[in-house]
This record gives sequence, C-alpha cells and structure tokens, in this order.
Amino acid sequence: MASNSSLPTCRILLTGKNGQLGFELQRSLSVLGTVIAVDRDDCDLSDPEAIRALVAKVQPHVIVNPAAHTAVDKAESEPELAHAINSIAPQIFAEEAAKIGALLVHYSTDYVFDGTKDGWYSETDTPNPQSVYGKTKLAGELAIATANPRHLIFRTSWVFGAHGANFMKTILRLAGDREELKIIADQHGAPTAASLLADVTAHAIRQILVAEPSPTLDSPLPNLYGTYHLVAGGSTTWHGYAQTVVELAKSAGIAIKAAQILPIPASAYPLPAARPANSQLNTQKLQAAFGLCLPDWQTGVAQVMTILSEK
Repeated sequence: MASNSSLPTCRILLTGKNGQLGFELQRSLSVLGTVIAVDRDDCDLSDPEAIRALVAKVQPHVIVNPAAHTAVDKAESEPELAHAINSIAPQIFAEEAAKIGALLVHYSTDYVFDGTKDGWYSETDTPNPQSVYGKTKLAGELAIATANPRHLIFRTSWVFGAHGANFMKTILRLAGDREELKIIADQHGAPTAASLLADVTAHAIRQILVAEPSPTLDSPLPNLYGTYHLVAGGSTTWHGYAQTVVELAKSAGIAIKAAQILPIPASAYPLPAARPANSQLNTQKLQAAFGLCLPDWQTGVAQVMTILSEK
C-alpha cells in the first residue's frame, strides 16, 4: 500500500472484540480500513477448523488477535483449554495468514519471563515462564514465528481500561467499600492502558501497510517484523499503582472509604499461578523501530480515571 488513499481498502480481522483491548482496537483500527470484529460467539478459538473457516471467509489483509485465555489462575486447572486458545489458535492464525499473505498481529505477556532478572527485560532475554498461562503464551509466540514471518508480537503487562474488568476497577470498588486495603508491594511492572496498546498497534500496522507495495504484503520488512515489548513508560508496584488510583479517584470526586493502603509481600497472598516479581519490559526496540515515545503509566491511569468519574 503506497499511499493514505489506499489504506481504506484494507480488511482487518479482529478477534476478542468484547475484551478491554479488543474494544479499543475497534476504534484505533477503523482508520486503516474495514474492521471485521468477532468474539467467541462468532468463532470458538479452541476449534482450529472454525478459525480456518473464519479466515477463509473474511480473506483479511491483516489479522489482529488480542483474544486469549487470560484467566491466569484458572489456567492452572484447565491447561488443555489454555493451550488450545493461547498456543494452537495463534499457530492456526499464523498458518492461514501465511497462505493468503496477510500480516498477523498478536499479543503476548510479561509472564513469559520468570521475573528474576535484576533490571528491565529486553526482547533478547531468554524466556522462562513459571505458569500454565506463561508457558502457553510463549508456545503461541514460537508457533507464530515458525509459521509466518510476517508478524508482529507485542508483549505487554498489567493492562487496564475503561472497558472490561481489571486491577484499577477492582481497587476502586474495594476502596469504596473497605477502610483498609492490603496490596502486594514486591512485584514490579508498568500498568498499560488498553488505549495505548490499540493506538500503537494501529500506528505500527499503518507503517507496514504504507511501506508495502500491495495489501497482500508481498515484500517482507524484516527490520519491522518480529517481537516487541509494548508497555507504558516507568515502573511501579501493585501497591504504588493502587495508591495512585485512590489518590486520583479522590481528586475526581469519587467516594473512597479506604483510609490506608498497606504494603504486603506476594508471599502473604498466595495464588495458584506464579507471578513474575519483575515484569519490567524495555521498550527501546519498539520506540526506535516505529518512531514512538511512550507516555508514563500514570498518564493512562489519569485518562481512564477521567472516563470512569464521568460515568
């Protein structure tokens, strides 16, 4: 696609339209062409034949797949389903995309790392997932890379938004009901707004479409394809994140009952799935490749708080 005028001819297949990221992607991708958005009622991602039939029907130029089995603790007790959705489904999408020359955009997670590194994880660090969720997401990454070189994989963390369930909304609910909250303070990462993920996705896709000579993506761009870390700038803990949410809520006039937010270690709140203590992802590769400057995580939290306070 050589010019802006050719972009509207692009057909984009989007999965997970009712998720918090899928919701934002419907908005951000609409400027690139026709978005065919589906959810689990339209296509069961645990059924490879249903995926193949969907791609054959839509014949997309781009497939964007935010859909996943994201119930991290539940995945520990249903590994087969997690594997089907997080590992096999991305592989099928990649294979079908390769058949028709389509670009595949997929999302992965900080959970592919064990969280023991001292410092920020780069894309070249060796993954070592400690949970079923992390293992199945990594398997999906590897399957995509094998099946279709024309792919973008965005690893992200701590996603939140005005739409859907997330930590930010949980804190608002609990802080409105309880006088005291106890929040984990020894896990580090960057809360990342779904709207930021969606906007960066659209920006990256557009750069590739404009550079390619045709919507079938006949000429690969090896310098742009691949795996990227995509999170907001800066870093905090779940405790620091909760403190910021409560402070912003008070400033926005939202009723808050919680008088104190106490820091606790992760060991005091055991869960079925292991969480990485360090989820800090280095985004320099992404920013350099696509000419971006990512905002601090507080910016996204403040923006979503404004939306929630107006509801």
